[in-house]
Amino acid sequence: MTEALPTPAPTGRVAPSDAFVEVDTAVGRVRGAWRPTVGSDVRSAAFLGIPFAQPPVGELRFAAPVPVESWEGVRDALEFGATAQRGDPGVTLIPEPSVPGDATLNVNVFTPVPGQADAALPVLVWIHGGGYFAGSPASPWYDGRNFNRDGVVTVSISYRLGFIGFGHVDGAPDNRGVRDWIAALEWVQENIRAFGGDPRRVTIAGQSAGGGAVLTLLGIEKAQHLFHGVWSLSPALADVAPERARTLTAKVANHLGVEPTRAALEAVDEDRLIEAQKAATDAGRDVAALLDGGLGLGPSIDGDLIVRPTSDSLRAGVGADKPLVLGATDDEFAMALAGQEKKLRWIPLSLLLGRMGLTAPARRAYLAANKDVVAKGHAAVLGRYVSDKVFKMGVVRAADARGDAPTWVYRYSYAGSPFGSAVHCIDVPFWFDCLDSSVGIPALAGEHPPQALADATHGAAVVLIREGRAEWPAWSDDAGVTRVFGGPASRSDVQRDGYAGVRPLL
Repeated sequence: MTEALPTPAPTGRVAPSDAFVEVDTAVGRVRGAWRPTVGSDVRSAAFLGIPFAQPPVGELRFAAPVPVESWEGVRDALEFGATAQRGDPGVTLIPEPSVPGDATLNVNVFTPVPGQADAALPVLVWIHGGGYFAGSPASPWYDGRNFNRDGVVTVSISYRLGFIGFGHVDGAPDNRGVRDWIAALEWVQENIRAFGGDPRRVTIAGQSAGGGAVLTLLGIEKAQHLFHGVWSLSPALADVAPERARTLTAKVANHLGVEPTRAALEAVDEDRLIEAQKAATDAGRDVAALLDGGLGLGPSIDGDLIVRPTSDSLRAGVGADKPLVLGATDDEFAMALAGQEKKLRWIPLSLLLGRMGLTAPARRAYLAANKDVVAKGHAAVLGRYVSDKVFKMGVVRAADARGDAPTWVYRYSYAGSPFGSAVHCIDVPFWFDCLDSSVGIPALAGEHPPQALADATHGAAVVLIREGRAEWPAWSDDAGVTRVFGGPASRSDVQRDGYAGVRPLL
């Protein structure tokens, strides 16, 4: 076996000539590379594309994740591994590249202290979003180097997407994507010490579908030993009912002209299966259907891993020993209505909201509670309403369901995007403190995003990961209290009832 290169001193600082570093995992040695962090001489070692399970192809396409086999010698972990996302679905404002290949179940580890098992640094595990059918852990925004700078080992994970990951298939385990999350977290428990992390101090975090993923895991009894804290950004929960999952499978099989069985679906080419998935989920889809029925593809209530809706599990006390921070941006879906104001202004607001399922009494109460948004025009109201229904209602319900379990809530109000409002994904580069990224920042956060806001947002994340708490009053002690990040002049403050505008919908 190749001799390991010198590991850094306990400070995490290394000589510039030390380009690579090697670490032993439970199944073989991997080689990573050193890179700089922002505003610091502490270096971050990146180990990319380490497999945590065998490639989910052939008979393994619809199987539970199978442990990866060991290898001899040193495996290069210098490039991102294959992603489950194929092509560019065009559904995210975050740069999330697709990487071809079959070995899509892999992790990326970023650490300042590789090989130092006694360092015992806290660990962040990031689960990407993308509606459960898109997204990639290979985003430059998810690079953990600046969490490393602050003494946090960071891991980003991949998982099966779409119908392959979450569709119901007779003869196959349900929630294969969820099982991938769990298998990746088990890999962390077994291997993270070798990268300087402490398996007893693992915080899971994610945004959008990733935010829904970490809430889903928080509500799963069988996953409780795998993590110790949660940060959920703009959670999109699915909790698909069994009958709805079976209906989707029938639509996919009908589109393909095959029986809805494991054997028949395994025989279908992956590209055709993705095409059928798109046809089955897009047909007849409109905003009103989404608002009424929620996501149709994602974690489902299978009676095994997920035995009840997540809010019911949280209300029953599952995960109550773990600190939770969660929140949403003010106008998650505002960009979907960009440029529509002139067209919508001539249609009565009551008619527009009525078509989206909001009845007259609730409509009057909702508009009264959101007068500031009403003043901005019909498009702003519709964008806020969809944002509230899809994201912010779930934040309030999850926080309330937790009772006195330690829970902190926030809102993200930074409106410096080209859309003029705090849109979906805008908090992510601030959370990772990656405003210096060369890809995608101006298109989402504007030309001059404030570093002070990144310091506050990223700093709050570090406090949760390192200390298991947040820096503002807890919702669990005073329901409604909310920290607002990036309000006027990009300040952060605390509001007594930061989600008052959502209350009429609950």
